[in-house]
Order: sequence, then C-alpha cells, then structure tokens
Amino acid sequence: MAEIKGGCRCGKITYVSSADPVFVGVCHCRACQKSTGTAYATVVALPTASLTVSGTTKRYDDAGDTGNATHRDFCPECGSTVTQSADVMDGITMITAGTLDDPSWVKPAMQIYCDSAMPWATIVGMQSFPKMPG
Repeated sequence: MAEIKGGCRCGKITYVSSADPVFVGVCHCRACQKSTGTAYATVVALPTASLTVSGTTKRYDDAGDTGNATHRDFCPECGSTVTQSADVMDGITMITAGTLDDPSWVKPAMQIYCDSAMPWATIVGMQSFPKMPG
C-alpha cells in the first residue's frame, strides 16, 4: 500500500505510515459516539511502530466496555481525534478515517459494538458483532 497520511483539522498534528492496515472497521460503542459526536467511528488500525505522529497531542484516558484502558490523542487546538488505542490491542494504533488526507480507499470490513448502535446507523451487509470480537 502507498503511504498513509493525514492530520487534524487545523494541520498542527500530522501522521504518516507505510504499513498496510491490520484492519479497518466501524465502532458503535458509546465512547466513540461521544468522542465523534455522531453515530460511530471509522478507524484504520496500524502497527504502532509504523506510525509517526508529528505535533503535540493531548491525551484522554478512559476505560472501554471491557474495563481495560483506552486512549484518545487529539489536537489541543482544533479538538480533532487523531489516534486511538486500547490496552487490549497492544502494538496497534487506530487512526480515525476522517483525518486521512485521502480517505477514498477506506472500506470497513466489520462493525463492532452493534448492541450500542443507533437504530438508523447500522451498516447492512457488513460483518457485525454485538461487542468486541474475541
């Protein structure tokens, strides 16, 4: 795959990776709904070691539905969530698809936390899980 590049709304935070995504998915959990201000988050998971983030982010630590720690790094200037990670997925960092310079290639393969999905926002025909798959 070609380089994956993107950044926040104001441009103070940028990232680049040359790795192929580990997965691309949609998350309907309440934390993602609150964080994005909409029905779900579309994320591209990358090996953490392949990702270079430039600029100074602010981090919000929380606990996911599993009780394990989750982390959202966002731009302190414009508020855009740029990366997300979860302790249950060691070595993986997720970038939010909306921050990609070119999001046209993104094709989510699955949706998780569908038990929290807004009734009008489920994606028909996509592999679906009520919670995080094991």
